[in-house]
Amino acid sequence: MKKLSFIWVLSLLSFSVFSQDDLATENVFLITFDGLRWEELYTGADPVLIEDEDYVDDVETLKATFWADDPHTRREKLMPFFWSTLAREGQLYGNRDFENKVDATNRQWFSYPGYNEILSGFADDERIHSNDKIPNPNVTVLEFINQQPRYAGKVAAFGSWDVFPFIINEERSGVPVNAGFETATGAKLTDKEKFLNELQPQVPSPWSTVRLDAFTHHYALEHLKKHRPRLLYIAYGETDDFAHNGKYDAYLYSARRTDQFIRELWEWAQSQKQYKGKTTFIITTDHGRGTLDEWRHHGIDVEGAGAIWMAVIGPDTEALGEVKTEGQHYQSQVAKTVATLLGLEYTNDKEVGKVVASMIKGGQE
Repeated sequence: MKKLSFIWVLSLLSFSVFSQDDLATENVFLITFDGLRWEELYTGADPVLIEDEDYVDDVETLKATFWADDPHTRREKLMPFFWSTLAREGQLYGNRDFENKVDATNRQWFSYPGYNEILSGFADDERIHSNDKIPNPNVTVLEFINQQPRYAGKVAAFGSWDVFPFIINEERSGVPVNAGFETATGAKLTDKEKFLNELQPQVPSPWSTVRLDAFTHHYALEHLKKHRPRLLYIAYGETDDFAHNGKYDAYLYSARRTDQFIRELWEWAQSQKQYKGKTTFIITTDHGRGTLDEWRHHGIDVEGAGAIWMAVIGPDTEALGEVKTEGQHYQSQVAKTVATLLGLEYTNDKEVGKVVASMIKGGQE
């Protein structure tokens, strides 16, 4: 591990700036859960929704799988990796029961505006106000980092939703994006990639624009093993779509599956010389959802849909666990935090959110 020698820089934003030599992180995995509520992350299965037969096909089985009277036990049943490894070694933000808040700054509270804010570091309500397949006019942090000589060709993105090639502006950015129902391409496909290419069209997705997350995960994992990116973005999508369909049972099962996908990525990284002790995971969501019957929905007219959460684990992050102090962070802070962990000063043509300095040992907010 590199010796830490922090250089303090005073600014109006009052956060620390680090060079690559200050940090142990050499790789970042940015991961998003589409539309996973902070309520489930922090308290597990909703006590009202889990018994609602309008949203659950088999209440008895679902409760046997996810229910406990204690919300801490419920959340551990739902997301065991988060509440074991990540809570023990990393940090979690956004439990509003402690007035620890994370919010979107965009005024849309749905997917494309949220992903633009995560990846670009600012809201763009004038130009990003639909989920249409319009190439993003904004340079994302993925594109910015891919332009840096030591990271060129070492950035990749995988997503379940077929709009991601446009959100990342694959054609302009040069960042390879495998999303929607795309298959693995190239001259030297692994046996698993060939199998996934064959299997994907044979397994019907419930949706016309979103594939099942297992395909996104395993395509990403194969790319990771083969190409060893320094910055990898994975966008899992099922939770949002099952919620829109009113399938609370499928929403919970998908959340737990994604938790296990992240565990697999973390454990694999810790087994590899390039990544072990040198990799930070930042995990967040694009938007929140409403409560009770509004849990299916989000958007500016849905109360609570701008409330999100963030989590981080890595060699430069102090093990604070669940952050229970009053505080306010924003979705727009993710991009600069990703770049800072890689020793880069991320800027854009608009002001970007400041670094979440508490995610980096020695940082001051």
